[in-house]
Amino acid sequence: MKLTTHVLDTAHGRPAAGLAITLTRLRDGVVLKTLRTNADGRADQPLLEGDDFAFGTYELSFAVGDYFRALGLSLPDPAFLDVVPIRFGISERKHYHVPLLVSPYSFSTYRGS
Repeated sequence: MKLTTHVLDTAHGRPAAGLAITLTRLRDGVVLKTLRTNADGRADQPLLEGDDFAFGTYELSFAVGDYFRALGLSLPDPAFLDVVPIRFGISERKHYHVPLLVSPYSFSTYRGS
């Protein structure tokens, strides 16, 4: 059992490399992991696995405003999307994949495989 993610930049049609992500366990507010996506828009390692993989509610926070600013995009102040939070629950001993498809003005997610 593990939790993974990846981010696709739909504005440019490519993986979102270097995007900052924070994983928080909501039960107690503990930040479990902070990372940046690799060149493929993925985390280098699972966000949760082994003994750390536990039932509960979590939040992934994606720093999309910083990502698009670093690419040189001119965003309004404040940006329409700055940090995209995705709250989700883990209730089964199965693989959880939470991808993010994002542009400066929209995002979508789903439970992937």
